[in-house]
Amino acid sequence: MYRELLDRKEKLAVIGLGYVGLPIALEFAKKISVIGFDINPKRVELMKKGIDPSNELVKEDFDSCDITFTDSLDVLREAKFFIVAVPTPVDEHNVPDLTPVQKASETIGKVIKKGDYVVFESTVYPGCTEEDCIPIIEKLSGLKDKIDFKSGYSPERINPGDKNHTLSSIIKVVSGCDTESLEEIAKVYELVVKAGVHRASSIKVAEAAKIIENTQRDLNIALMNELSIIFNMMNINTYEVLEAAGTKWNFLKFQPGLVGGHCIGVDPYYLTYKASELGYDAEVILAGRNINDNMAKYVAKTVVQHIIKNSGDVKSAKVLIKGATFKENVSDIRNSKVADVVKALKSYYVNVDVEDPHADSDELNHEYGFGLSKVIANDYDVVIITVPHNAYLDHDDEYYVSITKPHGMVADLKGMYRNKINNRTYWSL
Repeated sequence: MYRELLDRKEKLAVIGLGYVGLPIALEFAKKISVIGFDINPKRVELMKKGIDPSNELVKEDFDSCDITFTDSLDVLREAKFFIVAVPTPVDEHNVPDLTPVQKASETIGKVIKKGDYVVFESTVYPGCTEEDCIPIIEKLSGLKDKIDFKSGYSPERINPGDKNHTLSSIIKVVSGCDTESLEEIAKVYELVVKAGVHRASSIKVAEAAKIIENTQRDLNIALMNELSIIFNMMNINTYEVLEAAGTKWNFLKFQPGLVGGHCIGVDPYYLTYKASELGYDAEVILAGRNINDNMAKYVAKTVVQHIIKNSGDVKSAKVLIKGATFKENVSDIRNSKVADVVKALKSYYVNVDVEDPHADSDELNHEYGFGLSKVIANDYDVVIITVPHNAYLDHDDEYYVSITKPHGMVADLKGMYRNKINNRTYWSL
């Protein structure tokens, strides 16, 4: 398989061309022939023009790439090696929604042939690839895994907005359904991953490795958030505490904040869901999730308390939220906890404006029911900096004085302006 791909006798296909799939497809397309498949024809047309619908890549990233973008099954059928990179979200009850990965499995089941390979990159719970996805492929294709085709799992490690930790520079975990497939899959990924690959002993091990990467981060951030709540009661600045503690060589440098996005705020629920199916109720993981999911309400409560203390008139109060994306310097609003802050503030009848240099107003309206404000006022009771975009780095004390009332507060969740705000009340997590 590896040699056939390298000699361009066969093609590799990537199914799902979002934040994960498109960078993978383009990286492979610099070395071998690639088919980029997506069910959204509008996205396909944009990519044909060298435009990334996710606004992560620039036109030059498409240059010198041997890739065909399509939404056609007939074109997809030409591939011999399939990579699945579709989203794996949770529903409103935090239950894993496997619909995208199941639909992708159905798509593969319609086009896979004897001798083909399929590798899943979507984040799932241990066992999902072999117990949920492969059976769908087998049923629709009439083929058998390990006999007629080979399967594997290689968890994505794409970090939106990060130009340093890219696909080629991060060690890639790979796994296969047997020894032969593991080696072939590893060699294929070694084409594009300069940092090398780690061969996991099984597909389940690779799936579990991905899940705990983000679960570990989630728990550490939850600890920081809980410490922040405690230190706020003590009138201690959390970031000063972390700065002091961070002088010890083995102190882990995490920070408090809103935990959203499509990884850290989602992945732990896949693990706890599977654990529950097996009769075990996860305690530590869900405790961390509970803390992080409630931080938006905590921020809103703190803001409203300031308003009550200083003006007493909540219904006429105005709050500006700076930042609507799930993290800094990206346009991605999926599972943005800023929306929860807006919702919580509005539950107190506070007037809320939102601005963000990266987010799309129409997309926010469609997803969360609010858009971006076209004009920044000069009489806010509170300004909340929820996302530390680089565009905000030049803002200073004078700027915040100009847009707030004399009793105004600057709620700087990530500590961007620590020791820089002198003429307004300053608060951070």
